[in-house]
Amino acid sequence: MSSFRKTFELYNWDDIQTEIYQVTEQDVERVLAKDKIDLEDFKILISPAAKPFLEEMAKRSYAITKKRFGNTIQMYIPMYLSNECQNICTYCGFSLTNLITRKTLSDQEILDEVAYIKKQGYDHILLVTGEANKTVGVEYLKNAIKLIREHFSNISIEVQPLNQEEYEVLIKEGLYAVLVYQETYHEAAYKMHHPKGKKSNFNYRLDTPDRLGKAGIHKIGLGALFGLEDWRVDSFYTALHLKYLQKTYWKTKYSISFPRLRPHEGDVQPKVEMTDSDLVQLICAYRLLDEDVELSISTRESEKFRNNIINLGITSMSAASKTNPGGYSVDEQSLEQFEISDERSTEEIKKMIQSQGYEVVWKDWEKCF
Repeated sequence: MSSFRKTFELYNWDDIQTEIYQVTEQDVERVLAKDKIDLEDFKILISPAAKPFLEEMAKRSYAITKKRFGNTIQMYIPMYLSNECQNICTYCGFSLTNLITRKTLSDQEILDEVAYIKKQGYDHILLVTGEANKTVGVEYLKNAIKLIREHFSNISIEVQPLNQEEYEVLIKEGLYAVLVYQETYHEAAYKMHHPKGKKSNFNYRLDTPDRLGKAGIHKIGLGALFGLEDWRVDSFYTALHLKYLQKTYWKTKYSISFPRLRPHEGDVQPKVEMTDSDLVQLICAYRLLDEDVELSISTRESEKFRNNIINLGITSMSAASKTNPGGYSVDEQSLEQFEISDERSTEEIKKMIQSQGYEVVWKDWEKCF
């Protein structure tokens, strides 16, 4: 049975880290002279030595993105269904140890949230929950998808990892994509930040994209939570994971997200800082590595950063996000998973995108296709 774990075990975190920090400017110049970038080249482009070449990387990233995606930015919005969670995670406001009021949306509350979201123009929705398989398990998710599928061209989820058969059930109901972040590929650090709950099983989470690929999902979203460990090494492993999946499940589309730690209830400070210029460098390196992968930026980032990243490789972004269940219309005071940074309205983000010569796209495929 195919599994990324076999590939993952061929690499050593400390060795990768050493290689990245030993890169020279001559190595970067050699890579940038190439037409096609591979994983070893990606390692060089995310190194500290590549920082002086950021302008050149940005220009190439812009050209590649425009050629592949045109002047378009896809818009999506998250809808939080529940903040109930059975896991202990040191960085999350929904963690089991946080003494908060828990809320899970009813059918009518889901439809009330949908009505608000549709008025904003969205046709692509991301359903998010805490990881509580009894409260918001497969049957709850199946019901939620049934309730809203007539209102959206595509439905994505970011929930607890499921088994292959469970994903197959949701796909039949209309599920389009699944986002599942490894958080960090550093196994010891992962265990430290996830001491209790099903999420503490590093390998089960690592195998989730394989189960999705076997289930025949249309799109898989990957990423690491920057701040838990060295972002450069985590990003190499994410790219390694991406390339494995593309080769193994070649009919599936892929996206990469770039979440940085944000303040929340039960705060943990980032172990490693990732600056804005670091994030720009990483986005450009991903685009040079892969012209087809979708690159997404959320409202975790500031207004200024999101304004400036439009031209550098990003293909989708969220707007006016609420990270609490019912946050749009039902229960605006329920606890947020994390604080957002860019609080502009959907209309303001739309105008910002258009002012830079881009077209706003509200969905990315037609059901008839």
